Amino acid sequence: MAAYEATVNPTPAREVMATAEELARMEAALLTLPRLTREVFLAHRIDDLSYAEIAEITGLSVRQIERRMADALYGLHSALQGRPLRRRWWWGWR
Repeated sequence: MAAYEATVNPTPAREVMATAEELARMEAALLTLPRLTREVFLAHRIDDLSYAEIAEITGLSVRQIERRMADALYGLHSALQGRPLRRRWWWGWR
């Protein structure tokens, strides 16, 4: 019976607010990424597409998709840590 009661208890309001704040921070961090990098990240993480599928859709190589994902993870990590995103010198070439 105790196990059942533990699963029925509602989530405290402050936890819900923390989750809403985290989602807002994540959305703001996503918006700091370049458009194509953001789209590749969302296609892989949200739409669950493989790198090969994303490469076929976008016309990029699988290696370019891997690089975009690395850039996205770096950018999101920097933004969520409160650090400004340092643009790499080669980003202008893409």
